[in-house]
Amino acid sequence: MLTQRRPRLSWAKRFAVLVAAVSSVLSVSVLYSPAANAAVFNSCNISGCSAAASANSTWSSLGYPTSRGWVNWPGGRCSFAGGEFYNNDGQLPSGDTFYEYDVYPRGCGAHRDAYRIVVDSNTGAVWYSPNHYTDFYQL
Repeated sequence: MLTQRRPRLSWAKRFAVLVAAVSSVLSVSVLYSPAANAAVFNSCNISGCSAAASANSTWSSLGYPTSRGWVNWPGGRCSFAGGEFYNNDGQLPSGDTFYEYDVYPRGCGAHRDAYRIVVDSNTGAVWYSPNHYTDFYQL
């Protein structure tokens, strides 16, 4: 029985393939980074805005906790305070300090979804993001 050997790639060709693969991955992550293409709207009139406003009211009554973790929520559920939102892509006003909070309560420790509100601790302005920081709607 004859076995065929695959031709070996030279080190230079292997390196070129590696560089091409890494470049491809990096360009895809840059081109499709949702935060880099975020849209910011000065009002909120989409589905979920009323739930975000309700969540904001509850977070406000709890004093907008600034540390990251689960918080007891009315009705025996929990919601997650995400800590500081760094605004790394500059979608929101620069120079301010922001904190993020989940919109929908759930059981403590449960999987988090993509719905967030972000509160500007300097001005009190609140934004709703239904898609984990791809878009922001001011409440």
